[in-house]
Amino acid sequence: MSDVLRRPGRIRLWIGDHLVLALGLLVLVYMFVPIAVVILMSFNDNSNSRNIYAFRGFTWDNWSNMCNPTGMCSAVGKSVQIGLLATVVAVILGTLAAFGMVRHSFKGKSAANLIVFLPMASPEIVLGSSLLALFVSSGNSNLLGFRAIFIAHVMFCLSFVIVTVKSRLSGMDANLEQAAMDLYANEWQTFWRVTFPLVLPGILGAAMLSFSLSFDDFIITNLTAGQTTTFPMFVYGASQRGVPMQVNVIGTIMFLVSITIVIGNELNNRRKARALAA
Repeated sequence: MSDVLRRPGRIRLWIGDHLVLALGLLVLVYMFVPIAVVILMSFNDNSNSRNIYAFRGFTWDNWSNMCNPTGMCSAVGKSVQIGLLATVVAVILGTLAAFGMVRHSFKGKSAANLIVFLPMASPEIVLGSSLLALFVSSGNSNLLGFRAIFIAHVMFCLSFVIVTVKSRLSGMDANLEQAAMDLYANEWQTFWRVTFPLVLPGILGAAMLSFSLSFDDFIITNLTAGQTTTFPMFVYGASQRGVPMQVNVIGTIMFLVSITIVIGNELNNRRKARALAA
């Protein structure tokens, strides 16, 4: 009789222990289903059909003829080039700004913290149209294009870099730097041997986020592109006639590169943890 009475409690306990795990798995499935569709469609032999979502058969041609749609590889190269340049500049400026905002007190610091969030909170159509008006009013029509896209991408990536690095700096234990200086390390040695390695994961995370945002951006890029065509703009133009399957190949490659970086970083962290434990 007592086992019967305890059984509902055991069931509730089992459900409580496994509900969060089940919900987490459902969320992961929900997130990765579109990625799985992109990977599947990269092998789809459906070049002659406007119904791009119909799987006609398996083929390697999409991978072997990756640049078959005229201008696609050029657009991808342009997006990668802009993304890398914007990421480097945004990470350098954003990291310096984050150090200044966390480590120093100055007049207008609260206002500066608020202003940093404005590009993140503003709709992209507002930022894009404002930048277009700025570049056109400058009187130099040649400014639109690669340079305008680069300036625009640095602008909106900068906020994400500052916020990411600031969160890393705010959570860092200042006693570690003081301990290094107590052991006769000067400020330069303390920065490169203690501070920078601790902040580096935040900087790398900000860099990956910046490159992803730059490579993926369409609205701001479309308003400031002029005659320049990036990969998102190429996909938008191609969608009017039917998206080529090679677009899914580029998407799959970008996903594999991202997941490789994440897995490599995790394996490196585990290796360091084992070395410290030993």
